[in-house]
Amino acid sequence: MIPTKVFVTHMLEQARTVPRNLGWVQHSFAVGDTAGTIANALNKAGYDLDIEKATLLGYLHDIGKMVGPYTAHMQNGYHYLKELGFPEEYCDICIIHSYITNDPFLVISEIVYDEEIIQHVQNHQHTIYERLVNLCDLMCDLQTMTVDQRLIDVISRHGTCKSTQQHVQEVHKLKQYFDEMLGYNLYSLFPSIYENL
Repeated sequence: MIPTKVFVTHMLEQARTVPRNLGWVQHSFAVGDTAGTIANALNKAGYDLDIEKATLLGYLHDIGKMVGPYTAHMQNGYHYLKELGFPEEYCDICIIHSYITNDPFLVISEIVYDEEIIQHVQNHQHTIYERLVNLCDLMCDLQTMTVDQRLIDVISRHGTCKSTQQHVQEVHKLKQYFDEMLGYNLYSLFPSIYENL
């Protein structure tokens, strides 16, 4: 099944009604919309991205929080979308959104390591869409912000671990990667944050 914006939006709106939501649906919409904005700008810079696909991958990255405990949302989301018949790339985003390299131990805060995730991450080749969602997940809480603001938000809630410093460095490299593709600071696409830099 090829997901559509109408179908995925309906999924998220249904999830919004669950009492334990705690804002992840609004976060997912923010990530998807931010990814779509950057994808559109990349196309204007000469690239050829599917804007709806970029948006939907952002919308779906945390869908596992709808079907089980938050601590297992990556693998739960992957299997949930597989059962729905979604293409592999849409399933993959549920796991890959938390890993900006192929090192499954390079994370910002301590997590419970799962052998399925370790194998998946180590053997995965990131697509441009996944890299974009990686970045946008680290640019959004309930709205778009700078990566530094988001990193402070995550660390203040979840703490640090031995790989936090290296992870932060990789996040800044990822942001620079997209800046270079665009030829300018991508924050300029978002006046609400660019004006306050």
